[in-house]
Amino acid sequence: MSSVRFRNLTKVFPGDRKHPEVTALKGIDLEIRDHEFMVLVGPSGCGKTTTLRMLAGLESVTEGECFIGEQMVNGLPPKDRNIAMVFQNFALYPHMTVFENLAFGLKLQKLPMDELRNRVHEAAEILGLSDLLNRKP
Repeated sequence: MSSVRFRNLTKVFPGDRKHPEVTALKGIDLEIRDHEFMVLVGPSGCGKTTTLRMLAGLESVTEGECFIGEQMVNGLPPKDRNIAMVFQNFALYPHMTVFENLAFGLKLQKLPMDELRNRVHEAAEILGLSDLLNRKP
């Protein structure tokens, strides 16, 4: 795991003839230390998803800096950030168990099986899914 840090993070969606410019985030400063657990909470449209999309590289940063560990990742492609997101309307592979669904991204990284198992079990414990790992969705 690595720390995550935002400095003066701003996201502006440009307008067009029919829609005005929208400032989704303005001047966000945030630090999440290594091994900290944090939740973003707020009403719909307040910028939670936009913040996470910028961290994952799925949305460009208009202004400010986004760090993973000590590396500024503003220009780093999403595939090189080692970040995964579970979307609100997520999709699970119905032919795979909960364990296999959780392990899918880790397998693509070719992690050693012991580390993969440990990380899946750690995530399952945090999410309260330990008793469901052998079930299919």
